[in-house]
Parts: sequence; C-alpha cells; structure tokens
Amino acid sequence: MPASFFYEFTGTKSPKTKWRFTKAGEDWFCFAGLWRPMPTGGEAFTLLTTDPSSDVAPIHDRQMVILERSGWSAWLEQTGNEADVLHALPAGSLEVEQVRA
Repeated sequence: MPASFFYEFTGTKSPKTKWRFTKAGEDWFCFAGLWRPMPTGGEAFTLLTTDPSSDVAPIHDRQMVILERSGWSAWLEQTGNEADVLHALPAGSLEVEQVRA
C-alpha cells in the first residue's frame, strides 16, 4: 500500500496532539498489507502492524509495517522469509513532525 506519510495521535482530550511521520530521504514508501475480494463485491484490506521502531515508540505502542524498497518484491511475490521484511525500521528511518499541539 503506497503512502507518503502517516499520522499518530497522543493525548486524551480532543483535539489530540497530531504527529506526522515520513520516510527519511524518500517521497513515498509502502506499507505491508493484505487484501481480498468480498463476496458482496469490492475488496477488503488491512495494514499489518509490528512493535514500534525507536522513532515511533515515544508516541505509540504499535506501528504499521513499512517495507524497505529492497523488500517490496519479496513481499509482493511471496518469496523468502516474511520475518525478513515484516519488522520495524531502524532508528532514524522516519522523520517525525508535530503538526498540532
């Protein structure tokens, strides 16, 4: 699933603090996801999650799996070991910006 950023939110009162995450040095990236056709038409999908990277951990206790470009074809073509691509990114892979206090 391609994306250029994602948000996480902190706090207990609305409006919550909003944090924007982008992939360092890249305009876009891909989440690991699954999709399937629905019996009544259309499709359903889900994004896979993992333990947070050190970039996300101060803000949230889970994060969506962001695939490294080198792992895209392994994920899409179902080759290799899933554990090799379904993990949090190394520290510094994501840029974090507070966009609402």
